[in-house]
Amino acid sequence: LTSTMSAHDIKLEVCVDSIKSAFAAEEGGASRIELCSALQEGGLTPTPGTLKTLKELPFTLPIFCMLRPRRGTDFVYSEEEMQATLTDMELLRAHGADGFVFGALTTDRRIDVDKCRRVMERSCGLPVTFHRAFDLTDAKCMHDNVELLKELGFKRLLSSGFRPSAAEGADTLAQLIAKHHRDITIMPGAGIKVSNLEEILTNSRCLEFHASAMDTAGEEYSAPNTQRMECDVTMGKQDIDPYYGTNVNVVRKMVTIANAMSCR
Repeated sequence: LTSTMSAHDIKLEVCVDSIKSAFAAEEGGASRIELCSALQEGGLTPTPGTLKTLKELPFTLPIFCMLRPRRGTDFVYSEEEMQATLTDMELLRAHGADGFVFGALTTDRRIDVDKCRRVMERSCGLPVTFHRAFDLTDAKCMHDNVELLKELGFKRLLSSGFRPSAAEGADTLAQLIAKHHRDITIMPGAGIKVSNLEEILTNSRCLEFHASAMDTAGEEYSAPNTQRMECDVTMGKQDIDPYYGTNVNVVRKMVTIANAMSCR
C-alpha cells in the first residue's frame, strides 16, 4: 500500500512464523507483519534471531512481535511465565521490534490489569496490540473492557467478535468499531479468507484486518514450504501435516479487495 493513497486505506497485517512468509507478505502488499513462532499453536513468541535477521535483510514492513510463552487458551500466566515474557520483550526490543502483541487474563476471564500494565511499562512507547484473549472475556462487558484497554495504553485490539471466526463475529466487531474507532484500532482476525473478506470489510467497516493468508483449499495451491522427509520419526504431532506458509497470491488478492473497498 503506497503512502500516496487516502487516509482510509484498509491495511492488512499478516501473521507469519517464518522468514519466507514474511517476504511473501511484503511482496503481496501487506502493511505490517505479526511475527510469531508456531502458528499452528496459535502463534507463540518468535526467536530474537528471526527478528534480527529480518531487520538486517532488506525487509521494509513494520514487525510486531507476539508475546506468548506457551500454547493454551487460558492466557493465565504464572509469575515465572511473566518473567520469561518480559525478558523476551527486552530481547526483541533490542533487536528492533516495532511493536508487540500480548494478552493476559485472570482465572475468571477478566483482563489481567497488573500483567498488562507490566508489559505496557516495558514497551518503552512502542505500540502494543491486545490479542484474541479478548474473545474469552464476557461479551456483555465488551465496551467496558475496550475502555480498560484504552486506559492501559493498548493501541489495537485483535478480535473475532467472541466467535470462532471474524465472519461470524462481524456484527459485534461493527459495534466495537463504531463506538471506539477514534481511540483504538479494532482489527478483525480469525478465519479471514479471500472468499469472505469483502463481506467482513463491508459489515465491520474496519480500517485494518489480520490474516495468515496461507494456502487453503479454496486458494491457488502452491507446494508446502518444507521438504517432506521419508522417515519413521516425527518431531511433533504437527509433522503429520505439511507446513504451509503465507502465499503471496493470497496476500495480493486480499490487498486488492481492501484497496477497492478503501474507495467506497
